[in-house]
Amino acid sequence: MSDSGLQSVFLAAGLGLMYFALLLLVLVVLKSTRTLDAERRRPDLPIHTSALTRLTDGAKSAIQTRIHSRSGGYLSQARLDAAGLKKQPADYVLIAGIVVVLASTVGFLLGGLVFTVLMCLIAVFALVALLGVLTARRAAKFDEQVPDAVQMLSGGMRAGHSLLRAVDALAQESEAPMAEEMSRIVNETRIGRDLGESLSDVAIRTNSDDFGWIAQAIEIHREVGGDLAEVLDHVGETIRDRNQIRRQVRALSAEGRMSALVLLALPVVMFIALLFINPSYAHTFTSTVPGYLMLAAAAVMLSVGAWWLSRLIKPKY
Repeated sequence: MSDSGLQSVFLAAGLGLMYFALLLLVLVVLKSTRTLDAERRRPDLPIHTSALTRLTDGAKSAIQTRIHSRSGGYLSQARLDAAGLKKQPADYVLIAGIVVVLASTVGFLLGGLVFTVLMCLIAVFALVALLGVLTARRAAKFDEQVPDAVQMLSGGMRAGHSLLRAVDALAQESEAPMAEEMSRIVNETRIGRDLGESLSDVAIRTNSDDFGWIAQAIEIHREVGGDLAEVLDHVGETIRDRNQIRRQVRALSAEGRMSALVLLALPVVMFIALLFINPSYAHTFTSTVPGYLMLAAAAVMLSVGAWWLSRLIKPKY
């Protein structure tokens, strides 16, 4: 088969995969969750599912079984809960597969097989980075809400409420993610789970040392007794002082973080500019084996440099 015929086959296959991915995106991912199921509207009505629905359900079941067979894992339910994604791991994997297929098809249409592989890798790394960014952003926002949450808990205890009632009031008065985590504590406690375990799980899920201190203080109070409101006041003062030191450290290290971003972005921006300024010179990197090796070496060196700079600009206190 000639090169033109091979390119036509790849183009047709890429377009077919792209249309199939868009169909899955519309029918599965963007499907409205407010509609009632058919069996709830008419219980006596036999349920008929389409072939696409059976295909996606089977894929999700296979993915979910594979994820559950592993202990933990990067795409575990706890990881998605920490990121604030109200989805099952199988749903996220299916969405990620659709995104990778779309990115690969776009890469093939733009520049052939090399750009297909490149766009596929970029999509995978972007999905992993997105999950990490969502987790870090949610944890940072939760840490900002902890001092006010301690004050509200202390006020509720002084008003005569029980600890669980104070947590319930905190869930109703707070914003996400504090409201979501407190509501989860209340629901878990109502179905029989120990309050201390639920509090500790929140501290682990949000990676919050401050809330971990609150959980430990409440657990110690349940064992030895005393004035819990006063204990929470002291814990709240300690948390506020610690947050003040954290902001000072972040302000002092702002210049280092900006320098790290410039050093990491400069090679990438210069290479992209070179693609537009002198395409014939940049063609060497995308069409020859030495060019591929140089790009791989540059990616490895940038990754090592990014890790090293992240250690330098992240002081511990």
